[in-house]
Amino acid sequence: MQATPTIEAGSFLTLHYRLSGPQGDIINTFGGPAATLTLGNAELAPAIEARLLGLAEGEHVSLDMAAGEAFGERNPDMLQWVPKQLLATFGDADAAYLLGEVVEFPAPNNDGKYAGAVVQLGEDAILFDFNHPLAGQAVSLEVQVIGVL
Repeated sequence: MQATPTIEAGSFLTLHYRLSGPQGDIINTFGGPAATLTLGNAELAPAIEARLLGLAEGEHVSLDMAAGEAFGERNPDMLQWVPKQLLATFGDADAAYLLGEVVEFPAPNNDGKYAGAVVQLGEDAILFDFNHPLAGQAVSLEVQVIGVL
């Protein structure tokens, strides 16, 4: 009789998961296609990956993560004023930015993208919050492990 596979570093997973913050669901794959990912490839936050270690194929669990555990604490240094002139260089020079809007920026070496939410509009610059939206908040994670390779 073969042992039920469990999640370990580098495992290839098929699972359903729901990630919820104080405002409700952020991601929910239940009722749709299952997610597939490799643990350790930065597809999930490291703290979330750590919580998956040891779960067995077929297991269905709900986990509560304390404020700041899943996505770290809010970092005031992640609030940055970006000159409108620079925004015009990376996007539409005539774009109108709205409070709460999330804007994507190219990473410094064009190696991916990162996003910031508009928190304040100034005359010549816009204040963006580059913290993860759930930084500093409690998070609930529900996971149904379908397959582990």
